[in-house]
Amino acid sequence: MVMWTSHVERLDDGALLASMAAGDANAASVFVRRHQRAVFGLAITMCGDPRLAEDVSQQTFERVWKHAGTYDARRAPVRAWMLTITRRLCIDAFRTNRSTPIDPFDLSALLPPASGSVEDAGVARAEVRGLRDALLGLPPEQRRVLLQASLGGRTAVEIAEIEQIPVGTVKTRLRLALARVRNEVRPVGVDDV
Repeated sequence: MVMWTSHVERLDDGALLASMAAGDANAASVFVRRHQRAVFGLAITMCGDPRLAEDVSQQTFERVWKHAGTYDARRAPVRAWMLTITRRLCIDAFRTNRSTPIDPFDLSALLPPASGSVEDAGVARAEVRGLRDALLGLPPEQRRVLLQASLGGRTAVEIAEIEQIPVGTVKTRLRLALARVRNEVRPVGVDDV
């Protein structure tokens, strides 16, 4: 059985975009069918949530439709342009959906009072004060990475996406921050084992 394809289905991506810019809904339908797997695949890989990936995919094709007339083939191939839109929408969704950070120094107010002696409480306060001072002494970029990893429970890859830096840079900043904090909060007379 021979299947006949429409003229629109045989167009390349650039021609499909031009047709979409002219308002051709059939061209948009062909474009979506052609690229939906790639867009959804990238979205699900970045977001990890199928519902969010579906939303991002839909937003991607809406933007492609909206900006089809401004696409410039000299700047990037259609697929790269479209996947860049997808990537940026994933990052925007991630930023919008992440929880509100809590200042680590405000966390102590949320903790129940510790039972124990006055001396223990005094020592604990001094340790917290020393840790706070050590954190404040870090360069801001190291402090952000350390707090996101320790309090936020984020991985180096997640932090790299949030900070928009390479994973290796995240690991270096984290290692330097931990070493500096460890040296500043180490009790007097305690050596590394």
